[in-house]
Amino acid sequence: MKPRIDYHKASPALMKSVLALENAIRQSGLDSILIELVKLRASQINGCAYCIHMHSNDLRRLGESEDRMHLLAAWRESPLYTDRERAALAWTEALTLISETHAPDDAYEEVRRHFTEDETVKLTVLIGMINLWNRIAIGFRSVHPVESAAAAQ
Repeated sequence: MKPRIDYHKASPALMKSVLALENAIRQSGLDSILIELVKLRASQINGCAYCIHMHSNDLRRLGESEDRMHLLAAWRESPLYTDRERAALAWTEALTLISETHAPDDAYEEVRRHFTEDETVKLTVLIGMINLWNRIAIGFRSVHPVESAAAAQ
């Protein structure tokens, strides 16, 4: 797989704005682990290898367990996630799959049980942001770092 274009080079002013919003989300006060779990789950749904690679590595650096990362795709069936994380993950899935789900009331009500209005907005922007990154990475065929020994021959 070959990258299509270097989007940072092709449109530096726009990408600077995208990165500024990304930085605002990181500094929003939402928990770093929660941010990365949301990013990883949306990236799994969207099939973005670049972002899955990045966010699983980011979670490892934050001290997240391998079990929680491996079981994230099946979080509903695992006791490893808090109620707050479950609400965020359900909202992530609802918004990532919005053409199918239409952001159902039950998912919203669960988010509101665990997040303030301000946090709900921050979480929603976070979900929109990772979906944007997934579309950029997939659309322009971003390739995650690969150790030469692990690369397909």
